[in-house]
Amino acid sequence: MTTQLPTFTAASTADEVAEALASELRGKNVLVTGTSVGGIGFETARAIAKYAALVVITGYNTERLRLSKEAIEKEFPATQVRTLQLDLSSLGAVRKAAAEVNAYAEPLHVLINNAAATETVHGLTSDNLEIQMAAGHIAPFLFTKLHAAGEGVPLDKEEFARGQGGPDPDPAVRMFARYGAVKSANVLTAREMARRGGRNVKAYSLHPGAIVTNAFSKGFKAALEQFGIIDSEGKPGNVFSFKSLPQGAATTVVAAFDPRIADHSGAYLEDGVLAEQNVAAHSADMQRAGKLWALTEDVIGEKFEL
Repeated sequence: MTTQLPTFTAASTADEVAEALASELRGKNVLVTGTSVGGIGFETARAIAKYAALVVITGYNTERLRLSKEAIEKEFPATQVRTLQLDLSSLGAVRKAAAEVNAYAEPLHVLINNAAATETVHGLTSDNLEIQMAAGHIAPFLFTKLHAAGEGVPLDKEEFARGQGGPDPDPAVRMFARYGAVKSANVLTAREMARRGGRNVKAYSLHPGAIVTNAFSKGFKAALEQFGIIDSEGKPGNVFSFKSLPQGAATTVVAAFDPRIADHSGAYLEDGVLAEQNVAAHSADMQRAGKLWALTEDVIGEKFEL
C-alpha cells in the first residue's frame, strides 16, 4: 500500500528508492537514455535492473554501451539488458532508433529521457541545431513522439534552435544560460505533455541535485571550474551542496515509479518529492508551454498528437 512507503529525501539513494518501489518495478520494461558508466542515467538503469523485466540502455558510443551493459549484467544477471544506439545530435538517428524500439516484441512501459550534451560549450549538429537544445530537448521530444506515436527557454525560433541571440563575451556564461533554457524546456514539456495526454500518459520533470558525474570531465569542465563549482582536479567546490551519484539518481526512480505522484502528472520533483513551489514562473507558464510545444513541432517538421 502506498501509505506504507517511506518519505524520500535528498539523502535517499536510487537503490533505496528502487527497493521501496520494487512492486511497481517488477515486470516493467524501461528505457533510459544516456547511460555511460559514471553518469546519472547509468546509476538509474543499474538500480532499476534489480527488479525490472527489461532495461534498455542507450548511447551514441558503442564501446561505452558495451561497458555499461556488462557492468549491469554482472551485478544483476537475471535481468535482461538491451543496448540501443541513439545519437541525440541527429534527428535521422533518432528516427532510426525509435523504429528499432517500436519493433521490439515487448511493450515499453517507462521512458526516462536522461541524456544531455556535455561534450562542448557550444556547437551545431548535422541538422543545424544548437547541440545542448538538440540533445536535451528537441531530440528527446522527437524520440518520445515517435514512440508514443533567467527568462526561461527562448521562444524565438532562431534563438531556440541555434542559440544565436544575445552573444556574451564569456562563453561559460552563455553555456550556463543555454543549459538553463534547456532545463526550462524540460519542465514546460512535461507540463504540456501531461495536459495533452490526460489519463493516457504520465510525464514529470525533476532536478537530481548537484552531482559529480562523468560530464564533469567533458566540455563543461572549464566552465564549472571558472565558477568554482569544481576545482582543477574535478572535485566539488563550495558553491553547492553535492550529492553522491546514487543519491543523484534517486529522484529519477521516484518520478518513474512512485504511485503517490500518479495524480500529479506534469509535476516537478526535487530530492525525491514533489517540489512545485520551486518552479520558476517562466517554467510554470502554460501559455509558454503550448508555444514551446508548437515551436518544437515546427523544428522537427511534424505534429506530436497525444
